[in-house]
Amino acid sequence: MSSTMSHEILNLLCSSMKLERDRAISDLNKTLPASSGTIIQEIKDALVNAVKNKGSSWEIKYGCLLGAKTVTNYLNIENENDQVFINKYKDTAIQYLVDDEPRVRLAAGEVLGALCAKTGPLLYSEIKTPLVNLLLSQIDSQSTDQHQIIHKIATSSKSNEITELHETSSASSTLETTLKCFQNLVESYGYQFQPFIDFELLNLVFRSTKHSCRFVRETAFYLCASLVASGEDDSMYDYEKHDNAVVDSYGNEFAHHLSSGLSDNWSQVRLAASIATRKFLMALPIAQSREAYYPELLPKICLNRYYVAEGVRNYSQETWRQVTGADGKILVEKFINETVEYYIIATESHNHPVREAACSCIAELATKIDPECVRSHVGRLLSTLGVCFADDSWPVRDAACLACGSLIQTFPQESQAALPSLYPMFYRNLEDPIASVRQGAAIGLSNTVRAYGGLILTEIQQRIIMGLNGVRNQPDSSLQFLEPNSRLNTTYTSNRRCPQVTDPTNDVPMSKHSKNYHGDLTSRRPSEPWELADGCIYLLGELAMIGGPALYVVTEVLPLLAEVSKLHHYRSHLQLLENLCKTLPIIGTNAGKKYTKSFVQEFFDPIFYALESENALTSSAASQCLNTLSSLIGPSILRAKVQSHNPSYLHHLDANIHIAPL
Repeated sequence: MSSTMSHEILNLLCSSMKLERDRAISDLNKTLPASSGTIIQEIKDALVNAVKNKGSSWEIKYGCLLGAKTVTNYLNIENENDQVFINKYKDTAIQYLVDDEPRVRLAAGEVLGALCAKTGPLLYSEIKTPLVNLLLSQIDSQSTDQHQIIHKIATSSKSNEITELHETSSASSTLETTLKCFQNLVESYGYQFQPFIDFELLNLVFRSTKHSCRFVRETAFYLCASLVASGEDDSMYDYEKHDNAVVDSYGNEFAHHLSSGLSDNWSQVRLAASIATRKFLMALPIAQSREAYYPELLPKICLNRYYVAEGVRNYSQETWRQVTGADGKILVEKFINETVEYYIIATESHNHPVREAACSCIAELATKIDPECVRSHVGRLLSTLGVCFADDSWPVRDAACLACGSLIQTFPQESQAALPSLYPMFYRNLEDPIASVRQGAAIGLSNTVRAYGGLILTEIQQRIIMGLNGVRNQPDSSLQFLEPNSRLNTTYTSNRRCPQVTDPTNDVPMSKHSKNYHGDLTSRRPSEPWELADGCIYLLGELAMIGGPALYVVTEVLPLLAEVSKLHHYRSHLQLLENLCKTLPIIGTNAGKKYTKSFVQEFFDPIFYALESENALTSSAASQCLNTLSSLIGPSILRAKVQSHNPSYLHHLDANIHIAPL
């Protein structure tokens, strides 16, 4: 590579275009291995000269740092000229750690990591004091700024001033990039960084995990993961018998702060804390040594297996498998008091995904854990779920309903005292505007029937009859049931997103449960009669699967169901027919062939009406319904009954045989 080419590469490195900078790095990696010492020296001199001007643009600083990081791989630390280059860029990188441009600060941290990896622990000994002092000053200054923000928020009545103040403070912070610089250093040294891990450094890192800015907390937990991993010496012949000095010395402190991160309001912070937690626990080679930290960490990991954010959920599930192995159930039973306590606290979280996950975990306790371990906690758990039944977020209401049903089925005696307050909530969910909530209520009520048998079937039958008859009073337009200016969106995806409201004093996402949230709390519109009838259809399907007296209730109500299914005067009748077509095969399968033949003819009109509808989901459900009924009672019997009822339906029946449903 000629001198001219080296200048061309330098110009590309300092370009304002990312593509050209990337091209320059690629060219360096291709040409440096085959270049002579003279050419490499020219590149080093060019990089040193380019950063002398303190007034250079961020592109020049950034490009030179990228180039220096690449060149570092080809340095000879015993060469005097290379030592000069290392010292120059060591000082330059430290200087640029407080640059106004975040990309420059990040690149400076990467350069320090590359230099330390090349030269060994001696270099970090030289830069430790200024780096630790820089980190300390940034944490202290951020704390001071935060107090000023809180004071100005308390005295200011203008929301735009608050937002601008918070954004300005966040933009000026270099704490996050400094923490990433330390992460680069730790990962560069690996096990060699162990002697430098002391209380002073860890205290600063732990303080950062409590920072008001979620980006700082996230980075701090990634740094915790690197610090824990640095205790692993891959050169040890029998690593499994080797103790991790970091964990041994500061295990309790790590566990406490990791526990906080696993419960953070922000998914990104939870994921970073989850990564650090797995590394922390896996650093303990003996399972017994982990148990000291289980009371604080295990319930959080267990709950995060149900967290709505896919990354956190999947990572936590894998962590659970790796850490507990086949003993997960046993460990939950052993630490049941701590687990129940955390689940109850989680149901009071500001974030509705956390409350939803907590309800799902409570249901898991009822279905998977030894009942004797949970029995003493049933009263508190039902009381907690009763509060979640009234949650503004429908996924929480749904999860609470399912959890209540599971607890009642497993602990019928302990649940009796709570039934008077729970029944109205079940019935309220049975008519909820959200279909999956109605379905969950049906499952919950069916579990109650499984627990108490015929004692409550009479009341449930009356409720079903009342609900189905209510369709007659359904107005032709659903708009009559919407409140003025209502913007309710009943789709699952829309309602599950965290509210876009942020408390500027602590960077915590706020839900409608937050006392600092002043938005409209009316998130549930009044239910419509057809929605209660739809919930009753779900309930009939669940009761049919129980059999016995419950199936008898279903057969008693079927004539009324067939009658109201023929009502098409309201806008949402196709949605109810879709559910009907999905439920009839369930009823028929559990009632048996003989009884199905006796009632199926009553439903031909709504089934074929649904089959001919333009709604693809309803038509597909009707198609599958006919196929299942045909398999159940026989194709010839079904055809004969259709012909007897209405011969014009035959061509639709024949066509359906050759059409694959959606």
